[in-house]
Amino acid sequence: MLRTLIQKELKAILLSPKFVATFATCAVLILLSVFVGIQEYRAAVKQYEAATQLAAQDLREASSWMAVNTRAFRQPDPMQIFVSGVNNDIGRLARINSFDTVKLRSSIYSEDTIFAVFRFIDFVFIMQVVLSLFAILFTYDAVNGEREDGTLQLTFSNAIPRPQYILGKFIGSWLGLVIPLLIPIMLGVLLVMLYRIPFTGVHWAKLGSLLGVSMLYFTFFIAFGILVSTLARHSAVSFLLSLVAWVAFVLIIPRAGVMAAGQLVPIPTVAEIEGQQDGFEKNRWEKHRQELQERWRRREAAMAGMNEKEREAYRDEHEWEWLEEDDKDRKQIQKDISAFAQQLNENLRNRKAEQERLGFTLARFSPASAYQLAALNLAGTGVALKSRYEDAMQNYRTAFTEYAEKKQKESGGMGGIRIEFNTNTGLKIGGDRDRGTLDLSDLPKFTPPEHTYAAALAPTLIDFGLLGLYTLAAFAGAFVRFLRYDVR
Repeated sequence: MLRTLIQKELKAILLSPKFVATFATCAVLILLSVFVGIQEYRAAVKQYEAATQLAAQDLREASSWMAVNTRAFRQPDPMQIFVSGVNNDIGRLARINSFDTVKLRSSIYSEDTIFAVFRFIDFVFIMQVVLSLFAILFTYDAVNGEREDGTLQLTFSNAIPRPQYILGKFIGSWLGLVIPLLIPIMLGVLLVMLYRIPFTGVHWAKLGSLLGVSMLYFTFFIAFGILVSTLARHSAVSFLLSLVAWVAFVLIIPRAGVMAAGQLVPIPTVAEIEGQQDGFEKNRWEKHRQELQERWRRREAAMAGMNEKEREAYRDEHEWEWLEEDDKDRKQIQKDISAFAQQLNENLRNRKAEQERLGFTLARFSPASAYQLAALNLAGTGVALKSRYEDAMQNYRTAFTEYAEKKQKESGGMGGIRIEFNTNTGLKIGGDRDRGTLDLSDLPKFTPPEHTYAAALAPTLIDFGLLGLYTLAAFAGAFVRFLRYDVR
């Protein structure tokens, strides 16, 4: 009997006039999103390779260790084809030198603002918004629709157990909706293979988990649609209730959770952080200027009783010592400014992390948020992407600046200019540029941070569990409600 009920439900879905239109629309959207994602990824890879080569060329042309600097770039990830996340919102590069703090800059949306208006629609967006509505469209009248048509009472004129009937409804709806959707999804995966996107074993594992959580999310809305159809006597009422619940799940609860977290855990603005940083930097340099003036007054006082020739000899004897002393103080100021900026950013990041944890916790009351967070964590394109790269770039900056300072000391240059005057050759101005190019054979290179499958899966377990719990609760509610449902 259960098999007969499943077959009946399958025929009702597949032969429905609305199935062809909705399935075709969803199939086109899925394939189009994957195709556009592939093109965006390939363009990002070309841009990344060109920018990396240009940065390497700038390093090769450098002639002074004091002024040497470079740029570190965020490497495109093939998973952004399916889950764009914050990939286009955060910067793509950071300046690496002893003066600037590490900060990702030049995001795609900041450079091409038109794309920020018409954002990229990826697979997760289609699943989260379109396909969830697609599931509700086919299940909101699963029970009360048959009651209105009179087929429900006719069905129970036979000896059919109610648990078996509701189970057949659920399995038949799931098979009738999920299996057809697997066709365009598999075609999208085939596109990835045909375009030779460099998917490793880790990427395939992430993609498999993403498809699994997507099907679990889709299953929830199938069960939820059946639940609503058992709660309302009329299909028009159940459709309205389903639509209101869908709006709450997909649009209201996620944003309400984030807004509530913003009020409960306030964080300083970027302008406030930059103001504190600029104020500390100005005060530190002003203090250094006053100390430098006092130091030179002491040096001049030491030459107070000398004639011009003795003064010149004294300066020549101590000039290099003075330069090293001044340069040491300057470097210490730069380190203090960098340490203060790093502390500010660390405090800001900790505050943001606290706000994000609270916001995500509140937003997870919505299955749509749980699904989106799981997808972002699996793909590695969530909010942690920015901090993951900035931490790696900060470590690279430390290694890079230490190496440059070491090479500068070994070369014996201060990075300034040399002025020589000779009665035969006249005035001659030179600098480090006259020394030729630098030896960069053992220069540290930036290595993009690795995002392993274990690191991706661990934070998604709670979302998997919540989606499973929500689905089980929806089906259990429909099951219990139908046991007392009036089929007349």
